[in-house]
Amino acid sequence: MAVERAAVQAASFRGEGGAEEFHLVIRPVLAGPVEEQLDWVLRAYEETLEELGLARGTAVLRRFFLSDITNQAAALRARRESNPSDPDEPCAISWIGQAPEPPAKVVLWAYHVRDSRPLDKSLENSTLTLRRGAMAHRWSVGLTNGAPNTAGQTRGILQEYDGMLAGWNSTLAGHVIRTWFFVRDIDLNYHDFVTERREFFAAHGLTPQTHFIASSGIEGRTADPKTQIALDAWAISGVRPEQIQYLAALDHLSPTHCYGVTFERGTAVAWRDRRHVVLSGTASIDREGNILHEGCLEKQCGRTLENIEALLKAAGAAMGDLKMLIVYVRDISDFESAAALVRERAGDVPFALVQASVCRPGWLIEIEGIAIAKANNEALPEF
Repeated sequence: MAVERAAVQAASFRGEGGAEEFHLVIRPVLAGPVEEQLDWVLRAYEETLEELGLARGTAVLRRFFLSDITNQAAALRARRESNPSDPDEPCAISWIGQAPEPPAKVVLWAYHVRDSRPLDKSLENSTLTLRRGAMAHRWSVGLTNGAPNTAGQTRGILQEYDGMLAGWNSTLAGHVIRTWFFVRDIDLNYHDFVTERREFFAAHGLTPQTHFIASSGIEGRTADPKTQIALDAWAISGVRPEQIQYLAALDHLSPTHCYGVTFERGTAVAWRDRRHVVLSGTASIDREGNILHEGCLEKQCGRTLENIEALLKAAGAAMGDLKMLIVYVRDISDFESAAALVRERAGDVPFALVQASVCRPGWLIEIEGIAIAKANNEALPEF
């Protein structure tokens, strides 16, 4: 659908239990200053919520992808819908410096939950807590650290987040479902980030013999030029071990530890009437950990989507269950081709297309996603 100067993509899921989930991706379709584009996006957002019958209070997460985050921060801070420090209602608001598909300077991904009962939400510092029964979903955004280098910032962020989890009676190994690590100058800083994360994880029970966490480690910036690492994360306090499945598709992709990194290819969380499937950043890789189709965007995109389909199958889901994608392209000149390829294979699934280098220079494209599949698990909690 299109609302004036912005295009809106929306996907939803309603389970037998009645709770509905919505993913919206909204982007401007005309060139203009960021202030104007943000106004178009937020106006389209408001009109879309009205059309869907969604109250503002159903918002859980809003992530803004920005083409020049340092110079655009003031425009976002001026609007309560996009101000992390003074939001219009409790909502996790994330800013990421990843240039969207032109002519957009700003693109919005929004996640909403609607239920017959009012949502129990609270916002404390950088974390939105959504309480549902015995569970508490914790969406933490924009975690940074002031250490002078990448290794120190990575270690500091993980220490702070681990302390936050402890305050929620939660742990990295037991309750964190998804992380996003945004790495400035990833070609330079990725090695130090990976090394610190691997050592921290090992000290906290996350090893090849146990499991890791679904994640994307991708080029991304904050408004502060000194920040080399930033973290967004989703944890669920109270989630049961039997609800969680760590995904593998070994006929398509190798385990990540084979080449020295520590994340899960994907994670599924089962509920009474649905299964959430979060897919880590996925690229054109084979079961030996090798890059496939170097130099060819089209073939890399095809293999990436094939790998995603294999991971979905491992979770008992399919491409038709996808509710949103983020498509990371290294070269801005590949935007048009990448968009066409994703639309051809994924259909009407909402997706944000942004410029962001992947962890290996040979990868031209990386895709992550969220799927929601129907389930019937009477022994498990309601979402």
